[in-house]
Amino acid sequence: MDTVVAIYTGQGLSEPLKKQFDELLPDVRLVNIIDDSLIAEVVREGEVTPGVKRRLLQYYQNGADIGASIILNTCSSVGEVASAARPFLNIPLVKIDESMALEAVEQYRSIGVLATLPTTLQPTMRLLRQQAELRGKSVQLVDGLAAGAYDALVGGRPEEHDRILMETAIRVAEQADALVLAQGSMARMEAQLAERIGKPVLSSPRRSVLEIKRLLEARGMDS
Repeated sequence: MDTVVAIYTGQGLSEPLKKQFDELLPDVRLVNIIDDSLIAEVVREGEVTPGVKRRLLQYYQNGADIGASIILNTCSSVGEVASAARPFLNIPLVKIDESMALEAVEQYRSIGVLATLPTTLQPTMRLLRQQAELRGKSVQLVDGLAAGAYDALVGGRPEEHDRILMETAIRVAEQADALVLAQGSMARMEAQLAERIGKPVLSSPRRSVLEIKRLLEARGMDS
């Protein structure tokens, strides 16, 4: 049985991702490593600190030691740490937002990036630019920071979070061909946002699990 080890920097995304694995990869063993001190430190300091990097690198190695076929990095705020770790691992490390970013730059020229944290917005925008440059594409990115939404969510006011996110999406959609959701936890609003703005909205969890499925199937054909 193949094992995927998912590394989380916060609570909230493990159950939605488990549902995707249950549907798309029911025969894969999913192991979660969750350390919610990571995103708390990133938000508090406004950046990915050396301490966060060290702990993440240790968790990636822990995943390999567990016997993972693939490691899934589930947090866009620390995606650049995952990229830096790849050369030091002998198994694939999938970044939750990479397939979403690739699809976005392949299909759309103007992309709105919705995020509730600056520490997620900026890495996601850099990822989109990198994916575009690798493919010789020219993209225009629109900043969609939903200020106040994160505080509302952690403060136990999910309705306010959703309202702020919707208002931001409506504003950003006026300047963009499509929207990407920078945080996997926002995927639950994908259909609702798309219906309201009348434009494509891309989220990351399902796309990342499909990428894992592709990698596992390709490995199976090679063996």
